[in-house]
Amino acid sequence: MTARDRVAVIIEDDADIRRLLEEVLEQGGFETHSAGNGLDGVEKVRRYRPTLTTLDVSMPGIDGFEAAKRIRAFSDTYLIMLTARTEEIDTLMGLESGADDYIAKPFRPRELRARIDAMLRRPRLAASGVDGEAGAPAPAGAATPGAAAGGAVPGASGASADPATAPGPTPPPAAVVVPATAAGDEGWIEHRGLRVEPDMRLVVVDGEEVDLTRSEFDLLSLIISSRRRVRSKADLALALRGESYVTSYYVSDADKRAVEVHLANLRRKLGENAAQPRWIETVRGVGYRLTADDGA
Repeated sequence: MTARDRVAVIIEDDADIRRLLEEVLEQGGFETHSAGNGLDGVEKVRRYRPTLTTLDVSMPGIDGFEAAKRIRAFSDTYLIMLTARTEEIDTLMGLESGADDYIAKPFRPRELRARIDAMLRRPRLAASGVDGEAGAPAPAGAATPGAAAGGAVPGASGASADPATAPGPTPPPAAVVVPATAAGDEGWIEHRGLRVEPDMRLVVVDGEEVDLTRSEFDLLSLIISSRRRVRSKADLALALRGESYVTSYYVSDADKRAVEVHLANLRRKLGENAAQPRWIETVRGVGYRLTADDGA
């Protein structure tokens, strides 16, 4: 990650905590922009397009849960909620609102920096227009709007614009784009109509693309790659923090509940019934694994 990418927005109504967060993040090389309420914070995320956003829950105006939902409508910024509200329902609401992590106040600056570093080691979502920007450059080789509408194309000045005087029928395009879900594509992992492409971070169910959050995709990719091997909640929680298989890291009950919430949201988006799972099977008291292949 370059220095240009290290931009953070701090949404916090307590001035002392806001200054502390600015100091912690600036020591980590971030350019910071702060807001004292949810509405201003959402607008700063829209304006500065940060890599990281910290968000208080209890604020004047819209609260952190609503601010998170609005931010997630246009941004894939890494989102950390910081709050003194530590009840389980608050943690679940924060994660369901789109937070990547949920840290209770008072927090330790070293822990906050460690969690941020772990998140930044995780791959970001592929560009998918989530920020709603117009005028993004087209991929190399893509048809330009003018060409699609029959306008002039650079290098084609000798072609006739009148179909009646054209030397012959317009030839078909030189290349046909093959859908990414075509059978046999390299890189795709498939199981019972569910297809995952880890590098492009794409998920397709029965031919339809499914939009997942970063954490939901990471969990699905881990489970489908492990096939029938059980992945424990602690294992999955560590993987989400970028510390897969590092047993020296502590995994709290809140971390495990976060995995449960992400899995529940993932199943809902996939259209899976947890009682009769098509893809993700719960191994009670242990964790999760891929369901058996048809006929197995």
